[in-house]
Amino acid sequence: MPIEQPPEFIKLLAHDLRWSLLKALTVSDYRVHELVEQVDQPMNLVSYHLKKMRDDALVTMRRSEADGRDVYYSLDLKRLRDLYRAAGRSLHPTLDADAEQKTISQTARVLFLCTHNSARSQMAEGLMRHLSAGRIDAFSAGSHPTQIHPNAIKTMDALGIDIRKQRPKSLDTFENQAFDYVVTVCDKAREVCPLFPGETQQIHWGFPDPVAIDDEFEQAGAFEQIAQRLKSRIESFLVMLPVN
Repeated sequence: MPIEQPPEFIKLLAHDLRWSLLKALTVSDYRVHELVEQVDQPMNLVSYHLKKMRDDALVTMRRSEADGRDVYYSLDLKRLRDLYRAAGRSLHPTLDADAEQKTISQTARVLFLCTHNSARSQMAEGLMRHLSAGRIDAFSAGSHPTQIHPNAIKTMDALGIDIRKQRPKSLDTFENQAFDYVVTVCDKAREVCPLFPGETQQIHWGFPDPVAIDDEFEQAGAFEQIAQRLKSRIESFLVMLPVN
């Protein structure tokens, strides 16, 4: 048989530093200096490998809503999954099988935070409760809560999830409560997120505020896109939960 070159995606992963960066970004969005601290490598080297992954559209970058000078890096989990499965399929068809769905056997408390608790965090709360079949105690709150946006309700309806009984809540409501995971879904919320008691793991999944979009058609599309990306994030999160 002629020698076949491995997919470029496999070559991209076959580097210790890039692998470490991807592992970090599977959990949370980070700024470059935070990634430098995590992998303990020079800034210029980390930036170089982040660019390699951006060139392949695995990693995206965006300016922080909290501070326009900061840049967050985010992993496109769906593209990572698609490329990973395609690479497996190129080796043998059986390696394209979906990951086995495990039954969640533990209960965890998860709090989603954004600024207004009107869209991103409300959708995340509903998705977490639905995708975990109620095994995860999901909550959401905002630093400056307002009202649930109609497009959040409509978008969740399209996924078969009713969030009408959810209510906007202030971050102060959960002061001194213990959570296993606190997930910020907007940059501003991350900057003001307080410390919680116990061994809380703080995670950041940053999404631009869809409510800030003026055009109604584009806004509706942004809600749908964020819902799908949240779904992908939460499905990955549930797979990684430890099993009792």
